[in-house]
Amino acid sequence: MRVFMTGAGGYIGGVVAGRLRAAGHAVAGLARGEDAARRLTEAGVEAVRGDLGDIALVEREAGAADAVIHLAMEQSRRAVELDGAVTDAVLRAMQGSGRPFLYTSGTAVLGDTGAWPADEDRRIDPAGPVAWRAAHEAQVTDAAARGVRGMVIRPSLVYGRGGGAVVTSQVQAARRDGVARYVGDGANRWSTVHVDDLADLYLLALGRAEGGSVWNAEGGETVSMAELAAAASRTAGAGGRVEGLEPDEAKAAFGWMTRMLALNLVVTSARARAELGWSPSSPSLLEELASGSYASAGEADAEPR
Repeated sequence: MRVFMTGAGGYIGGVVAGRLRAAGHAVAGLARGEDAARRLTEAGVEAVRGDLGDIALVEREAGAADAVIHLAMEQSRRAVELDGAVTDAVLRAMQGSGRPFLYTSGTAVLGDTGAWPADEDRRIDPAGPVAWRAAHEAQVTDAAARGVRGMVIRPSLVYGRGGGAVVTSQVQAARRDGVARYVGDGANRWSTVHVDDLADLYLLALGRAEGGSVWNAEGGETVSMAELAAAASRTAGAGGRVEGLEPDEAKAAFGWMTRMLALNLVVTSARARAELGWSPSSPSLLEELASGSYASAGEADAEPR
């Protein structure tokens, strides 16, 4: 199977592309610039020169592929517009084909879940910080009527291999400032998923999931933001020192992520375990932070997936 991917050179996308290739699939990835194209080629991925703004290119590549996985998100004011345009283009190209299209959302689309784990049927909070994703999800899951096997994956907090924007940014901040910070009292909790386990879910969904399905991705561990900050502080050599910030202070530290970092984002992946046979088995986030995989964390990954 030839799979066309956006975000194949990113943190999550690179691991997903590797899993696909190991399973015998050919992978083509959108590459923005010569360096990105070179990295994809070195990883055994066919580099397609262009970016998310080249909608005609995206539509052409989607039409020529056996499957499409959309993982990329441009970091600009056009991010929402481009995400919708790419989704529209893929659905146009695949209309009537019955081929699979995996769209990447995130658990934050639900808004604050509270402490009780939310499943895929939970109602989306229209006031949530990324509630706009709900409309894009619906486009994909409703695509069966257009002859497309559209599916949505909602990763929780992604970690592992020394990456992931939230985790690495906490380690870096603690290394720089001698303290890791969180919003409020830090008692709010997030579900987590190792990037290797997440890649396995993409592979399973591509092969087995039905059109119109939505899959939460969590590996079994939840952490509070205070626990994450303390673990990141220890990893950074800051002795576990942490600090809670009031909302106005938090905006200066976390920017657009502030509102999201104050939420509870607790979900269950019971459906993926039961229906797809997904079986996450990687070390937990707190174990990863303690084991050294983040000891030399570089710049935070810019991909907000």
